[in-house]
Amino acid sequence: MGARRASKDTDRRIGRRALIVGGAAAAAGSAVLARDELGRLWWRVPGVEKPRKEGEVDYAGARWVAASDANWRRADRPDDYGIDMVVVHVTQGSFDSAVKAFQDPAHKAASHYIVRKDGHIAQMIRELDVAYHAGNRDYNERSVGIEHAGFVDRPQDFTDEMYEASARLTARICARYDIPVDREHIIGHVEVPGTDHTDPGPHWDWDRYMRLVRAARTTPA
Repeated sequence: MGARRASKDTDRRIGRRALIVGGAAAAAGSAVLARDELGRLWWRVPGVEKPRKEGEVDYAGARWVAASDANWRRADRPDDYGIDMVVVHVTQGSFDSAVKAFQDPAHKAASHYIVRKDGHIAQMIRELDVAYHAGNRDYNERSVGIEHAGFVDRPQDFTDEMYEASARLTARICARYDIPVDREHIIGHVEVPGTDHTDPGPHWDWDRYMRLVRAARTTPA
């Protein structure tokens, strides 16, 4: 009995110590979470905003065409939300129709970039802001969305110029945020959890695209 009681007392002391340590760790964790949340919200304080220049692009090969403010959320990425993913889309329409849709406040969706068949790239939302493109809040906050003009059932829409221009863009995004060039971090819209979209579809050549991204990733900007 005595030995058994001593064992219980020891367990009690260990348990109390673990509780104290665990409580301290939990408090520290809460402090970190609170600090992170404040970091995400700092720019909402009146008069505080990250410097921006009207018409400025994040990718030198793009032309600025602003999306409606209703189709994205102001942020301070990657300081408030880390960027670790690129999401590939297909517009299911022409380049011009996609631009028009993204400029429509009733559309409630837009990607950061649109790539045309001839390789022309329009940037419609700054990478530091959250675009409503993936249909999943977490994925929106952590990714950059790239639309490609065309239709998923028309492989001829995915031209050499489009693949090459898009691959260079994705390579620069990956370099900027240290995103691994692999299929876990460069995904299709269809792969976003909870989505009902099927793009970029079965005719998008992922093997070719990833080869081009890797090649562009090792080429100086």
